[in-house]
Amino acid sequence: MSTAMNFGSKSFQPRPPDKGSFPLDHFGECKSFKEKFMKCLRDNNFENALCRNESKEYLECRMERQVPASPLTFPFRQLMAQEPLEKLGFGDLIDGKSDKN
Repeated sequence: MSTAMNFGSKSFQPRPPDKGSFPLDHFGECKSFKEKFMKCLRDNNFENALCRNESKEYLECRMERQVPASPLTFPFRQLMAQEPLEKLGFGDLIDGKSDKN
């Protein structure tokens, strides 16, 4: 006798992220930027608002770098699709301004 109760036949329908997925940085092209960002987070008790410059630099690296794609697609693809920094929430940092001060 089963003790589990079935309250309906609804099943979970996963949905993709809003921005889609992007390839992992297998070749470590942006590793130094990621490490700098992670160090900033550790040094600031994981207050990400204090590490916005490092976050911006990491995302810029990902948008600039290209990696080999599969044989079925174009020869190269970006680690991250190009997006305006303003759209990513870094509009106030474009002129070199920082919230740290």
